Amino acid sequence: MFEQLRQQGYDVETRNHAGAILSVDFPEIAGELESALLDLSIPAEELIGSGGGEAPSTQRLRKRLYAENWPKHTFDFRLIVDGRETVSNSHEIDHIRSTPLGKVALEIEWNNKDPFFDRDLENFQRLHAQSAISVGILITRGASLQDDMRDIIQRCIEKHRFINEAEMVEAFGMKDRTKRQRDAVQRMIDQYTPFAEAFAKHFVSDKFGAATTHWQKLKDRIDRGVGNPCPLLLIGLPASIIKA
Repeated sequence: MFEQLRQQGYDVETRNHAGAILSVDFPEIAGELESALLDLSIPAEELIGSGGGEAPSTQRLRKRLYAENWPKHTFDFRLIVDGRETVSNSHEIDHIRSTPLGKVALEIEWNNKDPFFDRDLENFQRLHAQSAISVGILITRGASLQDDMRDIIQRCIEKHRFINEAEMVEAFGMKDRTKRQRDAVQRMIDQYTPFAEAFAKHFVSDKFGAATTHWQKLKDRIDRGVGNPCPLLLIGLPASIIKA
């Protein structure tokens, strides 16, 4: 299952029998998701132009899922004892795919602060405990993409032959950089670091750093048992989807 994703370098892991559940009860859903991910391609320029936020290509993945009946959904949970409401909670999930056999929940954490993984996994756990979902799916930046991000950004800048930030901000439609950001890059340039290398090093550290959502941070939580016993499918987007 998901063998084509693995061949393309995607990180793919299942926990708590999620693979068996998807293959038997939800093969169509698994096929839809794999097809959408195999079509995903992100130009390196979008990584820079988005300023570290969700790239337009990742937004297109969301739109494709919405178009294929994976809408946003809010689960409302209320506990009523003798006519009195004692507990009231709501859990908003970015994508829900419903079938007569159950629901599959999916969250994309492209570049958030890593505690968002705790929120997602705990939501999946609670919803599964109430039989509201059968499987929870989390998609994030994969190990190869996280490891190669600095080189990807640097090669993109060198390809366009940018020599300063002003050129790049205008060409990529970036938001204006803060004085702190500009000064940090300039300090490296003053120490004879080439512009492309200096910008890539600071940009990746600032926007895609270790404390953001990526594969290793997700694995750390899964290995600690966060989200158990909800069946989970974990997918890491690989460096191979970035088009230089």
